[in-house]
Amino acid sequence: MTSPHLLWLLAGVGGILILASVIGEVLRLRLSQDGQNPVIENLNARINAWWVMVILLAIAFIAGKPGVVLLFALSSFAALREFLTLTTHNRADHWSLVACFFVVLPLQFYFVLTDWYGMYAVFVPVYVFLLLPVLSALRGSTKDFLVRVSETQWALMICVYCVSHVPALLYLQIPGFEGRNVILIAYLIFVVQLSDVLQYVWGKLIGRTKVAPNLSPSKTWEGLVGGALSATAIGTALYWMTPFSPWQAAGLCLTLTMMGFFGGLVMSAIKRDRGVKDWGHLIAGHGGFIDRLDSVIFAAPIFFHVTRYYWSLT
Repeated sequence: MTSPHLLWLLAGVGGILILASVIGEVLRLRLSQDGQNPVIENLNARINAWWVMVILLAIAFIAGKPGVVLLFALSSFAALREFLTLTTHNRADHWSLVACFFVVLPLQFYFVLTDWYGMYAVFVPVYVFLLLPVLSALRGSTKDFLVRVSETQWALMICVYCVSHVPALLYLQIPGFEGRNVILIAYLIFVVQLSDVLQYVWGKLIGRTKVAPNLSPSKTWEGLVGGALSATAIGTALYWMTPFSPWQAAGLCLTLTMMGFFGGLVMSAIKRDRGVKDWGHLIAGHGGFIDRLDSVIFAAPIFFHVTRYYWSLT
């Protein structure tokens, strides 16, 4: 799991975080010694949170496949809790919710851990989709039944099914890339998260035209184009650590950045519908787990299936 390419990538991310920490501290000393500048304080909180997340990812990568699957299973659990907290449900859904956390989620990640593609590819969208509502229906409560069931199914698709495709990348059999699949996870997360950061930076620098003012006022077309193209260029430059050619890496990176943007937009729409700013407050400066995973959630299944179809033997 600890391939030289992975170590180089982790070292590069660590270098970026060290530089960010130094800049954040300099800005704090100059502009926010008393802690009254919310922008600087939020920036440093985000940097500190990223240190924790990167360290956890590094430990999971070094621990091997079980460690990576466990990390994303725990992340999925936290995200599912955040999502279901904002959904409609009543006492009739008690056993359905129990099944979501303690049956569906563990089984989905167990199927990933055992590389049972035929099951984890259809378990949630077929079996759970059809059978889970039965538990609520048997309780006899019809009030908001369709809303309750639909929101629970959406939560499972977003927080369990999509997230499980991240560790599933470890099990792809790509000729000439044996033992380095963890690079695919690092590459996916790096490109998507870098795109988010660069979209924010470009938006602040030259952003004028709002993409969807009612959903996310901070997202601009200038930021989207600048961030997506910048992240694609950087991801393409790192093609040498992947099984992709430069042009293939460029196409995949552009797809990842766009899917990540769509994920953030959809999750923003759900938050606006529920009247909340963040999904949670578990990660200082970042909100909840879904606030950090929203881009990866939409990008991961696409990245997994495209890579599996065109590059994997199975």
